[in-house]
Amino acid sequence: MFTDKAKIFIKAGNGGNGAISWRREKYVTAGGPDGGDGGNGGNVIFHVDLGLTTLMDFRYKRKYVAQVGMDGSGKRQKGKKGDDIIINVPQGTLVRDAGSNLIIADLSDPEKDVVIAKGGSGGWGNAHFATAVRQAPNFAKNGQPGEEREIILELKLLADVGLVGFPNVGKSTLLSMTTKAQPKIANYHFTTLEPNLGVVDLGEHRSFVMADIPGIIEGASEGVGLGHEFLRHIERTRLLLHVVDVSFIEGRDPISDFDIINEELSAYDMELESRPQIVVANKTDIIQNEDAYNAFLEEMKKRGLEVFVISAATGQGVKELMLRTYEELQKLPPIVTFEPQVDLDAERFVDKSGKGFEIHRENETFVITGSWIEAVGGSVTFDDTDSLAYFQRALINRGVIEELINMGIKEGQMVRIGDLEFEFVF
Repeated sequence: MFTDKAKIFIKAGNGGNGAISWRREKYVTAGGPDGGDGGNGGNVIFHVDLGLTTLMDFRYKRKYVAQVGMDGSGKRQKGKKGDDIIINVPQGTLVRDAGSNLIIADLSDPEKDVVIAKGGSGGWGNAHFATAVRQAPNFAKNGQPGEEREIILELKLLADVGLVGFPNVGKSTLLSMTTKAQPKIANYHFTTLEPNLGVVDLGEHRSFVMADIPGIIEGASEGVGLGHEFLRHIERTRLLLHVVDVSFIEGRDPISDFDIINEELSAYDMELESRPQIVVANKTDIIQNEDAYNAFLEEMKKRGLEVFVISAATGQGVKELMLRTYEELQKLPPIVTFEPQVDLDAERFVDKSGKGFEIHRENETFVITGSWIEAVGGSVTFDDTDSLAYFQRALINRGVIEELINMGIKEGQMVRIGDLEFEFVF
């Protein structure tokens, strides 16, 4: 089964916690803090695998989680970094944010891996907090949570040339005659149930990628049949070969067929209306109605369209068509790639509020959220004077206390940071 769209959940590994540890050796009478830092969490990395052609694997597995970083330990030993998880996808896969549908990345370059979710930073061990005044810090910092997000994977094939036309007009035959692709071919409609790609090699370092787009029918742009599933693969193509059956064996009108396909392309994406086309009159070795055939050629001539007359089954005119296709491609810009609409780096390092925290009220409780504040709150030890003092200074220095007061908090009211809840005292 061909699958070209999937929704999955990804989560990078949490950072390991810093250690609270003391140097304890036989001949060291006053060993200081030696707690090591936690290791960073593993990243979620996407990699283009040229051997893949569908998103089928994501039908069966929809959750991907990278490894957490290990906690720090004594003797200033840093925890091991969590292993990255590498997710392989076909070339041409778009990664979209499931909530906004904005593009995060266009995975078209097999040489470039993309980190979509970054692992959390490891927390500092208590050795980091030792100062001339505070020589025995009995607290450490927890690791940061790894990024997580729900994403949509959408495959848009990367092909220079797209073969379009009604079912059973000979697109698969043409692909098989010009490339090493082996599409299923039979004399009935909808033989092709998934796009097929092949490389047309003309020698002397002249080649291009051609895709057989499965039968587009009337109403495809509105989702009739598998219209949307197939039409998306035409979006990147630079040139279309519009294959028309002019044999009249089935009694179809090639002019009408030609117009219907173009109307569906335009209805799906207005840019496809101006996509360059070469008209290919196929099955000319078995024409049943010469008058109708000549009428088709005359109509295309009136529209200023050049028609290549071929028989994909016998090979007549096929080489000439491929040479002309290559010549046209040299005049056109490269394959379209989509620019990211989400700046992951900006999301990682800049809070929406610009402060590192946000405060809202839930009845009489003041709830403080944000990656920075939750990391600080998760590391406080209330029965340790130094830890509590560090926590209070952090809240004052970052403006948390000031904002709570501006919001009208009174002494004794509750404040919640993650799982931590305490009474406000000032």
